[in-house]
Amino acid sequence: MTLLPHRVDALPNGRFVVQSHGAAGERNAQIFGRDGRRRRSFAMGRAIEFMMADRQNNLWSAYFDEGVYVDPISAAGLVRWDSGGNQLWSYRPPQGIEHIDTVYAFNAADTLAWASYYPTFPLLEVHANGSFRLRKNPVASPVGMAVQGDQILMLGRGARDRLDRLHRCRITGDEVVVMEEAELTMPNGTPLNRYPRPVGRGACLYLRGASARQWYVLHM
Repeated sequence: MTLLPHRVDALPNGRFVVQSHGAAGERNAQIFGRDGRRRRSFAMGRAIEFMMADRQNNLWSAYFDEGVYVDPISAAGLVRWDSGGNQLWSYRPPQGIEHIDTVYAFNAADTLAWASYYPTFPLLEVHANGSFRLRKNPVASPVGMAVQGDQILMLGRGARDRLDRLHRCRITGDEVVVMEEAELTMPNGTPLNRYPRPVGRGACLYLRGASARQWYVLHM
């Protein structure tokens, strides 16, 4: 391996992708086969906030502002690749809609991805064929999402700036409607302190505990 790993994810057929920090234009992503041999190196852009693959050969990368404003790949804010590292799609908001500054929350399931981004925090639904829909979202600064059907859980800020406010919402044709709010705690009832950014995959939201070996899952 010729780069310092920052993120890693599994690809179909036993392959995996590794991403590192890099300068604009640098080949900062590598794909490895089941045998551990490198298959390809390619530039994925700077300042990657999320990198997630699904079982349908889609690889998604979402970015924050330090890449969006300086790197041609990162400028879209959200990009879809195939499992060979070829860029297939990048986000372009409709006229009059704010472009992505930073993706705060992201979720990927098979053939579908969800994102909420600064500055206006809409809910962005993207299909693998490139079609997408934007919905108004009343949950400001969400940091994690779990999605199942027309239901979505959003984790956001609560009292004392803790990232522990859970919003159970319903998705309609043009907006997100909050149905219930609650405080998310640890399994023993203790308050949830700051934690690494959650990982949303379909109906599950994964949160890391005190160590890299301790994870909790919130399932819809």
